[in-house]
Amino acid sequence: MLCKVHLTSHSRMSGSKADPYTFPPPSTKYLPIPSKYTVGTQTDYRDAEVQTDPYSPEYVVCQDSIPELLTLATLTWGRGLPAGQAEVEMIERAREKRAWEDTLPPLSDTSQFEKRRRMMNAMERKEWAFREQEIEKLQEIRLEVLKELLKKRDENQNEVNMARLNAQWSKLQEAKEAKLAQIQHKHVSAIRKLMGKGKNIEGKLERRNIIKDYCDYASQVYGPLSRLGRFPDNNSEDFVVKNHYLNTYEGLVELESCLPDFVTQPRIKPPKPKVTTTKDGFLKRAARVDRELAEVHKALLEKKNKDFEAKKPMRFLQRKPVPQPRLPTPTLEMSSNEEEDIEMAVIYLQKLLRGRVVQNMMFEGKEKRLELIQELRTSHALQEDDRLVKKAEKQVTLALQRQRNLHEHKVSLVENHLAGLEGRVLADMFDFLSKELVRLQEERRVHALAMLAERQRRMREAEESGRRQVEQRRLQEEDQIFKEVIKVHQSTVTSYLEDIILNTEENTAEEQARAEIEKMAEEINDIAYEMESRRTQLQSEEIVAELVYSFLIPEVQKDFVKEKVRNSQRKHILAAHQIIHRHTEDMLKTHFVEQRQTPDAELLEGETEKEQNT
Repeated sequence: MLCKVHLTSHSRMSGSKADPYTFPPPSTKYLPIPSKYTVGTQTDYRDAEVQTDPYSPEYVVCQDSIPELLTLATLTWGRGLPAGQAEVEMIERAREKRAWEDTLPPLSDTSQFEKRRRMMNAMERKEWAFREQEIEKLQEIRLEVLKELLKKRDENQNEVNMARLNAQWSKLQEAKEAKLAQIQHKHVSAIRKLMGKGKNIEGKLERRNIIKDYCDYASQVYGPLSRLGRFPDNNSEDFVVKNHYLNTYEGLVELESCLPDFVTQPRIKPPKPKVTTTKDGFLKRAARVDRELAEVHKALLEKKNKDFEAKKPMRFLQRKPVPQPRLPTPTLEMSSNEEEDIEMAVIYLQKLLRGRVVQNMMFEGKEKRLELIQELRTSHALQEDDRLVKKAEKQVTLALQRQRNLHEHKVSLVENHLAGLEGRVLADMFDFLSKELVRLQEERRVHALAMLAERQRRMREAEESGRRQVEQRRLQEEDQIFKEVIKVHQSTVTSYLEDIILNTEENTAEEQARAEIEKMAEEINDIAYEMESRRTQLQSEEIVAELVYSFLIPEVQKDFVKEKVRNSQRKHILAAHQIIHRHTEDMLKTHFVEQRQTPDAELLEGETEKEQNT
């Protein structure tokens, strides 16, 4: 890069830098000489990373010299520069070609003309081979690009299919949830009706208890239900407060201007930190308890949030156990008054039996505690003699009671021990059964998942095999097309070279024939002039007859031979046309049949896979 350097004095840079320190002069007669100078540089052309094209200076070529660098004048920035591997290979090939051109024999040397022609033919074959390699590389690059595009297309198609499946799955899930909600609503309504009917089995008319309704704040008076036709929120917009100060910006600004400063500009005092440690540096009991409570609260929150996490969508279908059908609810149908009377009589009989059961329980309790009742009755009415007897009887009964209590205690201990052993055995048995049930459920679920995975794998293998067959067929077609194109190129090159060789041969033959004809014409002219000077009238007529015979008869024979050759060649041409058309028709028919068979085969494979899966 070219640049111009400008030297500037100290006065030009004084605005940006301070003056250097100078010692005071010894006298005023001589001017002070500065000890340092400041030099500034400035470039006319910028060279930075933000440039688009770098600057290229002008150049002058010396006479009788061709620099190698000028051979790269066609390369510009962005089109070959900076040079890569391809450009370096091109430069090396250009150098080899220039070296080869220097080794060629000169055109002026006719003795080495054949050597020059062989060298040029060898170089031409080498260039054609290099060109074929470049064409093959380009074809490989195009094939790679096509493979990448096909891969991206397959990925995009898979993404679209997955999105479509997810949308369909979510739609079905929403329909299922709506159906479940509807069934749940019907179930709740039916249960509510059954509970209402169960409260009044006998079908008696009950009057409204107004006092009870107004005492119970959960009754219909205070909180009416919307399903009964009462909507307490109707016309609620009539009670909405509409104020100019709250609904408009100007009102809010005016309201804010009326507020004191401590409302809009709060003054917050930082709280003093609590002292949680003692003088010795240990945590206080209250701080330790607070920290433990905070940890427990955090653990509870984490567990709660973990429980409320959204369920992830299932990747595979899972079989849900079908609940056992509920037992039919018994219904009471009364067809006549007699059945209703019988039902009421049965209800009355049930009441009598229940009352009798209560009486029997009270009688059994009285019989069990008869001794205590008698003691209470006779404790105040007995005499002193009887008291002593009763006291002795009391001691005997107390002793018997103690013995009975001890016996009952022993029996209860034995029963408790046996009950503990039975409980352990039952607990172990139930634990084993529950674990076995879980294991069987997990085993069935894993088996179902394995079957689904195997089915999906087979479907994917079938799809992949179909795609692989289509891809192989396409690659074979492309290879065949490429071979045909290369064959056409080779045939064109050979025909071009044959045309050049034939033209050169014709030109050389024509030149040689002209030279020989001119030479023979001169000789014939000399002989003719000599014969003209010697011939007679009879000789002249004989010459004329021979010329006529030599001109007419050969032309007729030539036309006859041409017609004969044309007739003989016509049979071969017709046979060649028939063979070519027959082969092309067979190829078209086979290609059409293969195209018809491939979708049928894919359909048959899909049906067989479905049958195997079912």
